[in-house]
Amino acid sequence: MDQAQASAAGYVVFLLIVLSLVAPVGTYLAKVFAGERVWLSAILEPVERVVYRIGGVDPKKEQDWKAYLFSFIAFSLAGTLAIYALLRCQQWMPFYDAKNLTTPMSPDLAMNTAVSFQTTSTWQAYGGETTMSYISQMTLTASNFMAGASGLAIGIAFIRGLSRDRSDTLGNFWVDLMRAVLYVLLPLSIIGAAILIALGVPMNFLPYTEVTTLEGARQLIAQGPVASLEIIKNLGTNGGGFFSVNAAHPFETPNNAANLLNLLAIAVLPAALTRTFGIMTNRRKDGWVLFGVMVVLFAAGLAICDKAERGGNPHISALHVSGSNMEGKEARFGVSGSVLAAITTSNGATGSTNSAPDSYTPIGVLVPLSNMLLGEMVFGGLGTGIYSIVLVAVLGLFICGLMVGRTPDYLGKTIGKHEIQLIVLYTLAAPFCVLLLTALAVVTGPGVAGLTTNDGPHGFTEIIFAFTSSFANNGQSMGGLSANSAFYNITTAIAMMAGRFLLAVPALALAGAFAKQGRRPFTMGTLPSDGLMFGVIIVSTVILLTLLSFFPALALGPIVEHYRLH
Repeated sequence: MDQAQASAAGYVVFLLIVLSLVAPVGTYLAKVFAGERVWLSAILEPVERVVYRIGGVDPKKEQDWKAYLFSFIAFSLAGTLAIYALLRCQQWMPFYDAKNLTTPMSPDLAMNTAVSFQTTSTWQAYGGETTMSYISQMTLTASNFMAGASGLAIGIAFIRGLSRDRSDTLGNFWVDLMRAVLYVLLPLSIIGAAILIALGVPMNFLPYTEVTTLEGARQLIAQGPVASLEIIKNLGTNGGGFFSVNAAHPFETPNNAANLLNLLAIAVLPAALTRTFGIMTNRRKDGWVLFGVMVVLFAAGLAICDKAERGGNPHISALHVSGSNMEGKEARFGVSGSVLAAITTSNGATGSTNSAPDSYTPIGVLVPLSNMLLGEMVFGGLGTGIYSIVLVAVLGLFICGLMVGRTPDYLGKTIGKHEIQLIVLYTLAAPFCVLLLTALAVVTGPGVAGLTTNDGPHGFTEIIFAFTSSFANNGQSMGGLSANSAFYNITTAIAMMAGRFLLAVPALALAGAFAKQGRRPFTMGTLPSDGLMFGVIIVSTVILLTLLSFFPALALGPIVEHYRLH
């Protein structure tokens, strides 16, 4: 078996593991958010009741979509302000190492970081081991729990909107938030962190270790409470990292086993929400169709990116040096482990990269960039991925229904003028925000100043990659862009807030509109949504939307760079 075949086998095994976990995890999530008893209920129900009593929450009182949205935004804003205050005060808190934390936490950097972690973007314009104290890192760990749980709550509320008939409510945000933390993220994080520690990931509060290299130079070996941050950043589809090189650092991902665990932590929960969707709407085949679309797009990305990176650089090949493109990749992962991580993280709203996207071939970097431009609907963010793919599915169903004269409805819910207006607002948000901010960066001095090593098509790709990643609440970046400046700290924060809140508004509004409707009976005129044809409609719609919105920009970046390279 050659390397390409071995890589393909590894990709298949990864997808089979995800497939095997979708049904049990999705069923568990459906029970948790329906308030049914699960195996953790005996332990956690008393804790849950105490928290509700302290917070003044009535778990039986539900909210309409506006109240649910207001609670989500208010919680996110409060979390952002709290993180900002703690980051600005970290030098007066315990475990602050003034000698080795050399990067100052300026007001604009603290603002950007607070917004980043509270929107699950975890865009990092700083080096973790040179900027953050252990208290700050633990604060960001707690934020990963809260941000991931709030995103999951939004996804569950959206599914409820499609499952209910003639209802004014979508559930209670505070109840969904608490259940997401207690019953989902916390137990999985405890188990996952213990496994990571066993695999060699540090979890301590020791000072940095100073050593002398063979050349006589001084070197600091950073450590700290890494395992706790590592697991929840992936489970909550947050991303980021304890260290500046992220998951490429041997303390974050010491081996292939840790790499596999981290990637499964990213993919399984969002993938399982398709099963939860099928159970809650009583349309299980529809849920499997959504999952099938995700797998097809995921596999296509793997195939294209793997082929591009395994083909290497033609300029190096011209020197009679054969081999894959290993620039910016760790030898312990190779092409397959790096490509699998790149595709999983770019699809899963998790910027937990174990290689350098800036060193990928033009087509290799085009794939993760396109994944983010798709709206990260392939597994996607925790909670946000499910409503992203459903919104695209509804739009495709509406267009095809008009073309063939079929009834424009989905799951028995009518797709009328109001519903399609909300979907259009959702689809226009990304191109409006990403392209506008990219244009601003390439025509202004502060924007161009961030290009420290590259210009031309590659520099343009670095800029659009940054704003796409921010809007998609992903957080990964191309290293050639120096993003720690007032310009990029402010503009990427705008993109992150737009990607988090500007998309949640039409999604929850649409869920509220669907919840108020009755359910129309299925007739011969209804376009079926539980078969292969519907999957083809979804794939075609998302590709068409992406090309119409972003193809000219992609042509100016990675596409023209590819032709110049060859």
